[in-house]
Amino acid sequence: MKQKIELNGKTILVTGCPGFIGTYLVIRLLKELDGGTVISFDNMNDYYEVTLKEWRLAQVAKAAEKSRVKHVFIKGNLADKELLFEVFEKYRPAVVVNLAAQAGVRYSIDHPDAYIESNILGFYNILEACRHYPVEHLVYASSSSVYGGNKKVPFSTEDMVDHPVSLYAATKKSNELLAHSYSKLYTIPSTGLRFFTVYGPAGRPDMFYYSATKKLSAGGTIQIFNYGDMKRDFTYIDDIVEGIVRVMKGAPEKALGPDGLPLAPYAVYNIGGGQPENLLDFVSTLQEELVASGILPVTYDFEGHRELVGMQPGDVPVTYADSVALERDYGFTPKIGIREGLGKFARWYKEYYL
Repeated sequence: MKQKIELNGKTILVTGCPGFIGTYLVIRLLKELDGGTVISFDNMNDYYEVTLKEWRLAQVAKAAEKSRVKHVFIKGNLADKELLFEVFEKYRPAVVVNLAAQAGVRYSIDHPDAYIESNILGFYNILEACRHYPVEHLVYASSSSVYGGNKKVPFSTEDMVDHPVSLYAATKKSNELLAHSYSKLYTIPSTGLRFFTVYGPAGRPDMFYYSATKKLSAGGTIQIFNYGDMKRDFTYIDDIVEGIVRVMKGAPEKALGPDGLPLAPYAVYNIGGGQPENLLDFVSTLQEELVASGILPVTYDFEGHRELVGMQPGDVPVTYADSVALERDYGFTPKIGIREGLGKFARWYKEYYL
């Protein structure tokens, strides 16, 4: 059972805005909510081009101008516990959506410190703040990476996830464990969302569809890993945000166990498309949409700009979400297919870069 959470008129903290998902979520809240305050919190690091984050923040500002909701942007690091507590003390958020994290599987191989600081220490500070300044619901980003090299598909939240193949995945599994312990000890209602591959306009430049577009538009060659024998559960950004908003409105209920002690008001869900796409088909659709949008010429030699290579360290051949639980509990089913989604991305890319 879920405890209904009213978002209108509340103070909501979204960390990781102007990150990709955080930006879309904040804009959605600014457009739809009636009253209250939305706080965006991010350190604006240079993991990828800061100018894109600044562009996203400008879109948030435009939405805020027309909104009945107050918007506040705070530049800061989750590892700065004193600053985070000051934010909680001043604004007393009722709902926290923690999307801030050091992202990227491959980057974690050479930059482990960034992941420990942001994903472990930063998340611990979020939990501590929620402990000392009680919230109605903490929603946080986990990742499909926790499934590691699991062979059984689709991936289910009932599966064992004790063998991560990257430090990034290990930090996300750690987040789930920490959230469970805090939910149990301090009855903090928390819901973790295991994101699968999220894409769309103004997305992360390190994601394959984005970096491939950059290379192809510059006449370069793209590498297709595992010789194309890969499948990904791609989820369009608007679908992801719809799922997050639904989850925000329904927190795990507080209840007592047979021993009279509180049960952990805790849940974890997969949030993905549930329809894995073959990587070669995805690439073909992307190239067709790049032609349709005018980024690539009709005569573009697709085969001449593809290179099939082996698997990357830390990567997995298949991601595939079993999202039945999310559909059951929140009525959420992704709607947008890859052709529509990649078409929207291509048109945005042309307008932003060309």
